[in-house]
Formats: sequence, C-alpha cells, structure tokens
Amino acid sequence: MSEAEMSALDRIVEERAIERMMYEYSYSLDMNDPATLAALFVEDCEVSYAPRFGAKGMEAYKQTLEGIGSFFKATSHHNSNIVIDFVSPTEANVRSIVLAIHRYQKEQPDGWLFGQYFDTVVKDGGQWKFKRRELRTDFTIDYHVRAANPIGRA
Repeated sequence: MSEAEMSALDRIVEERAIERMMYEYSYSLDMNDPATLAALFVEDCEVSYAPRFGAKGMEAYKQTLEGIGSFFKATSHHNSNIVIDFVSPTEANVRSIVLAIHRYQKEQPDGWLFGQYFDTVVKDGGQWKFKRRELRTDFTIDYHVRAANPIGRA
C-alpha cells in the first residue's frame, strides 16, 4: 500500500502512534530511563542535538545518554505542534516544538531550551521508532550548551 492509499482512519491511527512515541521519549528522558529511550530508536539511528553533540548508530547514541542522571536533578520536556508528513505507510517526516527545562545537580539557575525537533521516523517490527532526530534551537536561558543548530527565519 502506498502513502496515497492509506485510509483516513489508518492515517489517524498511525499519527497517534507516532505522537505517543514522541511523548514516551520525553517521559523516559524526564524519568532518567536510558534503556527505554534507546528502544525508541532503530539500530542505525542518527541524532543531532547540537554541533559536536549527537550520534550515529545505537552504541554511540547510548553513550550520549550516559550521565543524564548525574548531570541533571530533573528535566521537564514538553512537546507540541506535532506535524506528521507520511513518505510511505512505514516512514514519516515529523516536526514538533519542544520546551525543555533542566534542573542541574550543580548550584546554578535552571536551564531553559526553546526549540524544534525535525525527525524521520520508521515503522520497525510494528512499532514507530526514530531513524533521525535533529534538535534546532530557537533560544536558551541559563542553558548549559550555547544555542546551536539555529532555526533561521525568513
């Protein structure tokens, strides 16, 4: 079945499954659950959170998750404005808005990040997973990384 042949109901069901995966990502990150986070990605994933901070492949991605519990006391990630464009019934491009608040272990103000995710997701073994995840930053407040991958406006 091609993307054009997806019924309206099929499209809604798949969109909800993709949205749920994205919410699980944020929840697992906030709960400091790297195993569940990694399970949301395919083996040959590519992640870009900032220049010089990302990963290609599952093992490299798992390394980016090391220390999230020791660096942050807490995090709170909020997703909105999720737009899903199907390439096929098993692949979609997704963009969304993220507001992320970080409470650090060190004594410093909470860090705020305002940005957008640009994702490629694929259906793998009946489950939607991230193939590629790119964070682009609008701006930050007291954040531990300088604003990177700027969105750029017309």
